[in-house]
Amino acid sequence: MAPREVFLSHSHQDRAFASRLVETLGRHGVPVWYSRERIQGAQQWHDEIGKALRRCGWFALVLSSSAVRSEWVKRELLFALQKRRYQERIVPLLRRRCRYDRLSWTLDSMQHIDFTGDFAAACRTLLKIWGIGYQPPARRPASAGRHRGRG
Repeated sequence: MAPREVFLSHSHQDRAFASRLVETLGRHGVPVWYSRERIQGAQQWHDEIGKALRRCGWFALVLSSSAVRSEWVKRELLFALQKRRYQERIVPLLRRRCRYDRLSWTLDSMQHIDFTGDFAAACRTLLKIWGIGYQPPARRPASAGRHRGRG
């Protein structure tokens, strides 16, 4: 069953990856709270993050060296680790090899999903957690203006 909403914790340096992941999960009916899409200019972003953390039922953590250095990623993770509703619902997503134990020693005991290789295969593994089958993106039709023939 698809989760009600997933909080996606990531470093701003991993924005392109996060956007691709959000698009893929959305295509599969998984709602994701993603700071880039949800926080409007003048809003107090830290308040919005706090509201989302209190509301979401799953916590996905994009792991990379930049995430390990991010004070906000660490704060978000510590919040999730302290909340009972996130017990067994924290999913580390290994984007790039890094010393993620610097964020929390507890991450080593959690099942990681390895995104360092095949993105589609990793998405398939992630979606399987929620009992959702992976569907590849629809192929775009060839340009209508192209014709084969004699010219």
